[in-house]
Amino acid sequence: MAWVAAVARLRARRESGVLVTVATVRGHAPRDAGAKLVVGQSETWGSIGGGNVEAVAIDRAREMIAASKPEPELLDFALNDKVVNRHGVQCCGGTVSILLEPLPAVQAVAIFGLGHVGLELARILSRQDLDLHLIDTRSDMLTKERLNPLSDAVAQVHVHHTPLLPEEVLAELPRGAHVLIMTHDHAEDAALCDAALRSQQLGSIGLIGSAAKWGRFRKRLATEGGHDEATIARIKTPIGMADITGKEPATIAVSVAADLLRTFETEVT
Repeated sequence: MAWVAAVARLRARRESGVLVTVATVRGHAPRDAGAKLVVGQSETWGSIGGGNVEAVAIDRAREMIAASKPEPELLDFALNDKVVNRHGVQCCGGTVSILLEPLPAVQAVAIFGLGHVGLELARILSRQDLDLHLIDTRSDMLTKERLNPLSDAVAQVHVHHTPLLPEEVLAELPRGAHVLIMTHDHAEDAALCDAALRSQQLGSIGLIGSAAKWGRFRKRLATEGGHDEATIARIKTPIGMADITGKEPATIAVSVAADLLRTFETEVT
């Protein structure tokens, strides 16, 4: 499998990995500069020549994965019979530098409701390297023309038109996906909140709306949904940064996106 396909496979699985590249070669070495190896938690794809160099690189890559280490590293190897490394001697006669670049698992975000705020939020988040799921029951909210501002997205954008039961999309989301509920229909919002609380695979759950709306939802989730207080507390509302108080859709979207990015950083640390 080509290294590009291996990286894509890790991304699809939402697994972290490390891309290992032969950066420089002097003298004789098993592979030329540019050779690549992709290391996952339990699999590898490609090769940088085998032997001691590759074995040490794989060991270090898996240590980086376990430690969630975000910075790249450069390893230098002297390939002669006077140097004994972790996996023995490799005496090709040259020297090799190996670059290890972490491939963190990408975040996934689902926006339920592509109204004015939802679309502005999608525009901001589409500039991030993440999996972005856009869900709406209204087909006119998801037309190609309306979503055209996302045409140059850095994110991988997935559009879901769900005219009947949008909450069914929750089961299709990647594990750990962050959910933002902001549909045009409070009944739809309530159903999504209930379904999200019943899922154990989601990340954060955010709900847009007023204190009065949340008061009604909170009571309903307890009495009709049977959720206890600790479970209901998984829902964050209001969403966004408290010190940004503007009500324009773009302002709300900036606030929500900033708060979400802060959540991502908290997960990493």
